[in-house]
Amino acid sequence: GGQILVKNIIPKHMDCITAKLLEMGAKVDERDDAIRVRSIGAHRAVNIKTQVYPGFPTDAQAPVMAALLRAKGVTVVEETVFADRYRHVPALRALGGNIQVSGAIAALTGVAELHGAQVEATDLRGGAAMVVAALSARGRSRIGNVRHILRGYEDFAQRLASLGAEIRMENETAQSRYGGWYYGLGRTGRPAQEGAV
Repeated sequence: GGQILVKNIIPKHMDCITAKLLEMGAKVDERDDAIRVRSIGAHRAVNIKTQVYPGFPTDAQAPVMAALLRAKGVTVVEETVFADRYRHVPALRALGGNIQVSGAIAALTGVAELHGAQVEATDLRGGAAMVVAALSARGRSRIGNVRHILRGYEDFAQRLASLGAEIRMENETAQSRYGGWYYGLGRTGRPAQEGAV
């Protein structure tokens, strides 16, 4: 729910992603150096095929897959750029996602609700996908091995918190050899607050 304004970008470079957001049912408004995305209800399932630029980027596949876990219908994702790009799928299943994988194809059947779980980030984008899914789940989720997430996203938890997410980083070295956890505390019941990320 809600809306977000992403600043300091070249909207033309995002065409392949904004096209899918529109297909999912979001409202997208482009400006000179920004994009505003507004959620207007439940997402619709879409088909995604990763490709080299200017096609749909493989780096966006995992987070968009997480956003589609509760979409109405069946989403089919075909990964054509990297083998073994579905390492995040077991964690998304643990959160309640209904995903079947066969080779380069993943089929997601939307579910009414996700639930909290304890999972481990496997890579940068897969870890981000786990956070996206956890923040749309009911209950508390714990995402370990966050070194993957931290190496690629600056102020990740703080930026999500500025949008209304209940998320925090805690250092629990006794429980994680990597020295930290992200807690996704599920939906806040409030729509996202507009902010620049």
